[in-house]
Amino acid sequence: MSDLKIRDVRAIATEPPGARTLVVVKVETSEPGLYGLGCASFFSRPTAVAAAVDDYLKPYLTGKSPDEIEDIWQSCFSSSYWRSGPVLNNALSGVDQALWDIKGKVAGMPVYELFGGKSREAAAVYVIPGGSDLSEYEDNVRALLEQGFHHLKLGSIHPAIPGNEPGRGPQAVSAKATNPFEPAPFARSIVNAFDHFRATFGPEPEILYDVHERLPPILGLALAKDVERFKPYFLEDLFSPEDNDYFRLVREQTCTPMAMGELYSNPQEMVPVIKDRLIDFIRVHVSTIGGLTPARKLAALCEAFNVRSAWHGSADVSPVGHAANLMLDMNVWNFGIQEASAYLNTNETLKEVFPGLPEVRNGYMWPNGRPGLGVDLNEELAARFPVKDPAAPAIRMWGNARRADGTVIRP
Repeated sequence: MSDLKIRDVRAIATEPPGARTLVVVKVETSEPGLYGLGCASFFSRPTAVAAAVDDYLKPYLTGKSPDEIEDIWQSCFSSSYWRSGPVLNNALSGVDQALWDIKGKVAGMPVYELFGGKSREAAAVYVIPGGSDLSEYEDNVRALLEQGFHHLKLGSIHPAIPGNEPGRGPQAVSAKATNPFEPAPFARSIVNAFDHFRATFGPEPEILYDVHERLPPILGLALAKDVERFKPYFLEDLFSPEDNDYFRLVREQTCTPMAMGELYSNPQEMVPVIKDRLIDFIRVHVSTIGGLTPARKLAALCEAFNVRSAWHGSADVSPVGHAANLMLDMNVWNFGIQEASAYLNTNETLKEVFPGLPEVRNGYMWPNGRPGLGVDLNEELAARFPVKDPAAPAIRMWGNARRADGTVIRP
């Protein structure tokens, strides 16, 4: 590969039906037909990531050798002077994953072989049952269990059961709080959700819950103690990153497993909770920390402290990103569980836009054995699904989550 050069770098944004806004970076080389794809999906700031790729990384990387992944990562990381952050890291991730894709294609093997080979045959996944009401939800759970899934995420909002309405509480006193969210009722709703699930489906299925950092820390501690009796596989994001030290209190008072990391963007944020064994699963969004290169190093750090991986894999992640997650899952010894988006199996249009996307069956995600990341992009088809409104997710989902008095909460 000594004569191979990067010819072009560009961001491709698309929003196929049933999917969120997805950003993929394509790195083309001087060899015709040889290119790599990487996930750079930051669905609430897609145009900012695309600009970082097209305006800054492209001119910086054109003419460089795609072989030198470590050097490219380090130099790009430093090139902006002010480092890290989700926009710059996602842009860098798109390039980084694409370079690993190219290296795998040149070598004629999947990326996990470049990492040192397989530690397992497939990656166990967890999925979210969903449902418009409790009856449909229970039917979906039974169907998933029959299909071989054993790890189920109750979701941020469990279907309503008596006394289980998360937004219940004082009526909004502020015009800004059109659908008020109150922490105490939310905490009670989570306990009710666990109780209902165990009463309905028994002790065998593994169940998880994403708290989304929405509770004051002292309520989060109480919640961890309250759900311990239900034997959760883990509680996810019980605290915000700025409240890392509260995990020490959880460790002292309960054995409820902790998963953390979706909001981390700088690996240095994670070092204290890993080295002090305050969490059990690392939950980072791989593209938000800069791609496969830093994620591999993070997994190695976690292995030394018996922390397992559980990479973020919701609909925020493109099929290219799911494939990148799977490369890590197949290789790292301290793999725990992989979040899998429902669209991997059900969205036929997405399968056409991203041929080769990972297959989920029998409760596992399976690699296809193709060189590189194993997934491609039909650009012509992707172009038929332009991003409708790049600002919509930030406005609709997070920026206006408020308490009854109008106070903004941090999701």
